[in-house]
Amino acid sequence: MIERTNLLRETQESLNLNRVVALIGPRQCGKTTLARQILAPDSSNYFDLENPVSLARLDEPMTALQELKGTIVIDAIQRRPDLFPILRVLSDRDPLPARFLILGSASPALLRQSSESLAGRIKIIQMSGFGLGEVGIENQNQLWTRGGFPLSFLADTDKASLEWRRDFVSTFLERDVPQFGVKIPSASLFRFWNVLAHYHGQIWNAAEAARTLNINESTARRYLDLLQDLFMARQLQPWFTNIGKRQVKSPKIYFRDTGLLHYLLGIKSADELNLHPKLGASWEGFVIEEIIKSTRPDEAYFWATHSGAELDLLLIKDNKRIGVECKRADAPKLTPSMRTAMVDLELDKLVVVYPGLQPYSLADGITVVPLTNAMQNNAVL
Repeated sequence: MIERTNLLRETQESLNLNRVVALIGPRQCGKTTLARQILAPDSSNYFDLENPVSLARLDEPMTALQELKGTIVIDAIQRRPDLFPILRVLSDRDPLPARFLILGSASPALLRQSSESLAGRIKIIQMSGFGLGEVGIENQNQLWTRGGFPLSFLADTDKASLEWRRDFVSTFLERDVPQFGVKIPSASLFRFWNVLAHYHGQIWNAAEAARTLNINESTARRYLDLLQDLFMARQLQPWFTNIGKRQVKSPKIYFRDTGLLHYLLGIKSADELNLHPKLGASWEGFVIEEIIKSTRPDEAYFWATHSGAELDLLLIKDNKRIGVECKRADAPKLTPSMRTAMVDLELDKLVVVYPGLQPYSLADGITVVPLTNAMQNNAVL
């Protein structure tokens, strides 16, 4: 098992400071494994809502929970959204006899009750699959190819990993999505997900996607929002600035996990990935997710103008503006687009992330950095 020391420490520290902590992320990303390091699953304080026994124990939730003390874990909270108002009452007790760690497989926007019922009482920690900082730089290509879901990354062979991802997609569509009351035929959402794979790293065009699938634009947007709320897709929003140039105003689309992207594109191995037309876009998405995981920016955008200037990632943190370009090249060179971004966006610095080994300077404020350095030394910030 790969230890997720930083995430475990953050969760434990958050439980010491907050009445309720929500650990949210896609299913099968390791939330339950982490929670069981905090509280043993056979404890009377542990409730797994995918277990019929735990569901039965919570038939009368106030009665079941109010006498418990210490840390209480409620796994798969999305199955019982009616618990949120009860958690509000229990977390307002003084003195406070218990703190709650709740695990969910959807964003706060989809678990709307959490923000409405527990406002001011809840700390939300977003979790994903393994990151490069956890698996080690020597496993970079495996992480990129297979993605970060633990059972996919740790599979004995590429074939076993691919089979796991195939089963994950099937279960996600047929079981997980309906849990949220979403009435979308699994076949329709699967077709949309396949189309979305070809938009990875591109500007979203709802009208074009809708025509391809013979659906209306509002339906296409609803499908996309759903996949984002379930941590499958990222809509990277555009940054606007008053520079007298026409700027792109639609989001860019990325898969949060490159392993799922590769499965939907029919890519079975690293060798096939290296020959695929989506190689560069896949690398870009992989780097963007790793950078966002490691830097935890206050805000993240991309930027592009209709004249061709663009920036893959604009990070805003501690009132600084940092630009990131993702280049899968042996030796990235300075481009007019980089110079334009530095001036028009008033960047504090611009970092070009590439798969090579040596960092070097391109110009004042513009540096090329290996992805491994960016993860190890936080060179981006």
